[in-house]
Amino acid sequence: MVKSEEVYVTEEGLAKIKEELDYLKQEKRPEVIEALKEARALGDLSENAEYDAARNEQAELENRIVSLEKILESAVVIEEADTDVVSIGNQVEIEYIEDNEKETYTIVGSKEADPFANKISNESPIAVAILGKKIGDVATVQSPNGQYDIKVLNIA
Repeated sequence: MVKSEEVYVTEEGLAKIKEELDYLKQEKRPEVIEALKEARALGDLSENAEYDAARNEQAELENRIVSLEKILESAVVIEEADTDVVSIGNQVEIEYIEDNEKETYTIVGSKEADPFANKISNESPIAVAILGKKIGDVATVQSPNGQYDIKVLNIA
């Protein structure tokens, strides 16, 4: 068996994945099985919308469980990041050179990325540009909308 690609996660992210997996296996799966039993008891399965819906829900649930298990198998927990250079796990303050706007991002693995919480994937254009950079370094970001420069102001 080929080992899947490494998935970078923080301790917090790993705990959330384990919590969701436990919930799905211990609580949600029994609920879906019960819904299937009830729908099956309604009779003719060929025209039973409740049964079809329960089967679809079961398939989605099982796919999510498999997905979470694969993430756990290939999870690499991000250790406390060095603050000398930008790396996964760091919180980084940057300045968009062209418009003098500042923003702070935390660089996380792709499975934990949450742009609304300023958590960007290590595979995102900004992270790719600044990984390995030091405070004061300027990096060029290659984005789908063109390129732009950013400066690393702080690494925590």
